[in-house]
Amino acid sequence: MIQFLSLSSGSSGNCYFFTDGKTTFLIDAGVGPRTCAKKLSEHGFSLGDVDFILVTHDHIDHIKALGIISSRYCKPVYTTAPLKDALMRNICTVGRLKGNIHTIEPDVPCEICGVKVTAFRVPHDATDAVGFHIVLGGRNITLITDCGEFSNSILQYATLADTLILESNYDDRMLEEGDYPSILKHRIKGGAGHLSNRKSAEALKSIYAERKGLLQQVFLCHLSDNNNTPALALEEARKALAESGASKDDVFLVNLPRGKASPLYFL
Repeated sequence: MIQFLSLSSGSSGNCYFFTDGKTTFLIDAGVGPRTCAKKLSEHGFSLGDVDFILVTHDHIDHIKALGIISSRYCKPVYTTAPLKDALMRNICTVGRLKGNIHTIEPDVPCEICGVKVTAFRVPHDATDAVGFHIVLGGRNITLITDCGEFSNSILQYATLADTLILESNYDDRMLEEGDYPSILKHRIKGGAGHLSNRKSAEALKSIYAERKGLLQQVFLCHLSDNNNTPALALEEARKALAESGASKDDVFLVNLPRGKASPLYFL
């Protein structure tokens, strides 16, 4: 049985915890170590349990505590070569990763501590942003966050998933009618920005059509504080799944909370 905990999801910080009882890892470390330690301890875990950390990209809400956690707990970090170079210079990580950072090649499966990991590139205005497809404890988990457009290559990894963690960042109308400056609105909805509820829902239709009966859990992540609501994100995703022929009992669908820890989920 795999246990999954979102320590935070959204612009205030992103950090995802996974364990199958044998291997434990994080994806991203955008949450302070004291907060991480406190939330993990509530479920009987600790940062000392972590075997390694995967990194999606170098925006501060994903790496704010990466250098501190990696150096303090001597945890290896895995990411692509361009992102490794960027992290060696980033204010959050410079001088802290030392020999603890290792490279993985996009679209090339590798094994880390018994976990099968494949990184794949996603369009985002960061250094070599990636999603991850992970095989852990016999489960197929795909995480897609901070992704401007949903390409066919990304769809290939999403349709491998039993468990999908998928960005649903903003509602189109809330963004357009909101008070963000035009340049920021264009950045968010551009091809190197974020996935809207609509784009995420459209992707879900295609994914479920390919993965009908096999896709079991969908966690919507990285919801905007200002341009979305949990109800709107869920509404669009539920509608998309229903239009694809899924009943309410076919797919477990929830939002991951913004800026706080989720419940502990069993995958």
